[in-house]
Amino acid sequence: MDITLTPRDRDTQLNTTESEITTLKLSKDKKNENIVDEVDRNDTNGSKEDNIKIDKKADNNISLMDENSLIGVDLKSRLKEIGGKFGDEVFIRIFKSENILEVWLRSKGAKEFKPLKFYEICNYSGELGPKLKEGDGQAPEGFYKVYKGSLNPNSSYHLSFNLGFPNRYDRSHKRTGSYLMVHGDCVSIGCYAMGDKNIEEIYKLVKEGLFNSQKYVQVHIFPFKMEKLEKYRGNRWYSFWSNLKEGYQIFEEQKIPPLIKVKNKRYHFIKRGEILK
Repeated sequence: MDITLTPRDRDTQLNTTESEITTLKLSKDKKNENIVDEVDRNDTNGSKEDNIKIDKKADNNISLMDENSLIGVDLKSRLKEIGGKFGDEVFIRIFKSENILEVWLRSKGAKEFKPLKFYEICNYSGELGPKLKEGDGQAPEGFYKVYKGSLNPNSSYHLSFNLGFPNRYDRSHKRTGSYLMVHGDCVSIGCYAMGDKNIEEIYKLVKEGLFNSQKYVQVHIFPFKMEKLEKYRGNRWYSFWSNLKEGYQIFEEQKIPPLIKVKNKRYHFIKRGEILK
C-alpha cells in the first residue's frame, strides 16, 4: 500500500517498506510531518499507457450543478429539508475522478433514496482502475458493504469504517489487500481520506443507519461518472468498468441500490422487486 501526500507535502516524500508502513504508528500531531511513500514503481498495475493519471482539480470543474449545490451544505438543515434524520437508511457512492463521496438517505416508508450531502475527498492513493494486490497503491473500485463490525471509533485517522476489500468479486480475481477504509485526516494508504470534519458527519450517518435501520451500508465505488465510459474505450479496464456501469445505471434509474451477486467472475445485478431466480 502507499501513502499519497497532501498537496502541500508532496515535495517532502520519504521512502519505507510495506512492513514498516503496516506497523507505522503516528501520533495525531505528527501524522502530516511523517508522510511515507512506498509505491512500487514497477508493480502489477500495468504500463504507464494502461493507467490514467488523475487531475482531480481539473475534473472537478465538470461536476454537475446539482452535485456542487450539495457540497458543503449544512447537514442538519439538509436533513430537515428532505425529511430525513440520523438513523435512516444510508447509501454511499464514491467517484474517484470527480473526487466526490455522495451520501444518500432513505427515510422509513420511503421508496427511493434522496441525495443528502456530497463531500469532497481530501485524498486517495493510486490511479483510475481497481486494486489488484497488497502494496500496489490503489484505492479499490467496486461494490462493497459496511457492517457494524466495520466501524472503528478508535482509528489512528480520527474515525474510519472498513470497506470490506477484498469482496467476493475481488477474491474470484485473486486480488489481495487489507484494511481499505474511508477515514479522517488527509493521508491515504489505499484508502479514501475525507478529512476529520467530513468523516465525523459521514461516520455518524453510517453508524446510526446500521444501529437503527439496516444490516449493512452499501458503498459503490466508481472511477468516474459512468456516462463518461466511452471516453475510455480501449483502456485495459474498459470491460471491468462496463460491468460496474450496469449497477450504476440501475441506481440512476430507480434510486434504489440493486441486489448484487457474483457469478463467473462478474457482478450480476437484480433490480429491487424482481423475483430472484
